[in-house]
Amino acid sequence: MVILIDQFNLPEDIYTVIFATEQQQLVAKMLIKYMFDNSGEIGKTEMSLFATALHEGKAVVKEKGKSPLQKEERISYNKRQFYDRILTPMRGMGLIEYDLYKKTYKVSDKFNKLMIRVGLMWLRELDKHKKG
Repeated sequence: MVILIDQFNLPEDIYTVIFATEQQQLVAKMLIKYMFDNSGEIGKTEMSLFATALHEGKAVVKEKGKSPLQKEERISYNKRQFYDRILTPMRGMGLIEYDLYKKTYKVSDKFNKLMIRVGLMWLRELDKHKKG
């Protein structure tokens, strides 16, 4: 996945930095919330249920309010696209990790470590040119 960052116009929201469309951002936020609601870790079955709810348009974005004007909002997102455009990139970047032994998905801090490594790679590149 390619992330293009403008240091002078960096959004406040990490999902805006990572995902191209508002719908992808929303689905990613929903996934992380769902995972944290389940102690930050879910199994393959729960992930599949989440993806199926999205696919069938049953995933609730906004709960129904007390006023008749505050209706429940739901979102529909293709299951295959969820895995291809949301979950797989989040795993690849280290936002979510998959434990092969426990067969669970877990929210991870590896993204932060990855960004630090990228920064160190750049510093090494700068050093090469300063010494040469």
